[in-house]
Amino acid sequence: MQRPAATAVLAAAALLFAAGCSSGDTGAGTGQDAGRKNPPTSAAAPSPTGSGTAPAAPPAKGAVKVAATLTKDLKSPWGLTALPDGDLLVSSRDEGTITRIDTASGKKTEIGSVPGVAPAGEGGLMGLAVSPAFASDHLVYAYFTTESDNRIARMLYDEKKPAGQQLGAPDTILRGIPKGTVHNGGRIAFGPDRMLYAGTGETGDTGLAQDKQSLGGKILRMTPDGQPVHGNPWPDSLVYSYGHRNVQGLAWDSERRLWASEFGQNTWDELNLIEPGRNYGWPEVEGRGRRSGFVDPVAQWRTGDASPSGIAYAGGSIWMAGLRGERLWRIPLAGAEPSAAPQAFLQGEYGRLRTVLPVGGAGGGAAIWLVTSETDTRGTPGPADDRILRLEVE
Repeated sequence: MQRPAATAVLAAAALLFAAGCSSGDTGAGTGQDAGRKNPPTSAAAPSPTGSGTAPAAPPAKGAVKVAATLTKDLKSPWGLTALPDGDLLVSSRDEGTITRIDTASGKKTEIGSVPGVAPAGEGGLMGLAVSPAFASDHLVYAYFTTESDNRIARMLYDEKKPAGQQLGAPDTILRGIPKGTVHNGGRIAFGPDRMLYAGTGETGDTGLAQDKQSLGGKILRMTPDGQPVHGNPWPDSLVYSYGHRNVQGLAWDSERRLWASEFGQNTWDELNLIEPGRNYGWPEVEGRGRRSGFVDPVAQWRTGDASPSGIAYAGGSIWMAGLRGERLWRIPLAGAEPSAAPQAFLQGEYGRLRTVLPVGGAGGGAAIWLVTSETDTRGTPGPADDRILRLEVE
């Protein structure tokens, strides 16, 4: 059942704009710190500064309405992606299964399980993404933990087969991402350039984040086949940005800028604007360090107020799900900067919040899907948990 109504949005939210949550919760490049190279047009990276005329900033104060509960009784839901017809695929981190949700009726159909998933701690079956060419190739991508590593695989989805048997054998496109009990990253998404991006964690081994030879503590950019993209910051490397602790959310705004949410340790959680080849500081800096050579977050939150997971761009704002913070954050944008202080919604009403996704595909919409995360062993599940909500936002 729904939790007691939350207290009003924190009056202190304005302070958080200047101020971020501890998670509690292999080989890549050459290490050559060369200058950035412009990718070819066919694989151009999204521009970190946008292009054309920026849209008008959204209102300083937003609004959220819970329009419907799409479905409930999900077990450890984590990844969420939309099929071309609008239906959703959701992963179960701990059960290793993928379920299709009919967005008209809320009906759940398990399409299959992913062999080799070894759930433990914060690992398991996590991020999902649908191929940009799904209409012709019918491929679903998944990021998951095995006994030895984290990896990304793609599977043929044949909905003509019986329920539970619709996923083909995994074709692993990337293996060797470091795994740990904590900080496994796990979010994957195809960008506007039709390349696949992955957020990884440093597994608690902080040195991995600054090691450009490691896939841990990075944002990776690869072709749909798992190969380095010509034009990545370092030749023959998947590494797109580094110095990350545990990247949990990836989203692009209407100007093709890449944003990422990240768990802090004891002081600050972060929302970062991602630029290729840049160093985001961990473990040398947590939050805004104002130190040469490191990129400061665009926004940060005190631990306990966020513990950010998935993010989405809709209605001119970034929407960020909070786990420990048990709230949904709205960060209105004016170009590459927030246009007003972050604002919190749904505080304590639905417990831990894991994933957000724009309704109707990426970018600019006025509605989002929100996945709760009370059955991930760290919540206090009610009789309907976990669920997917449809929110009208502005």
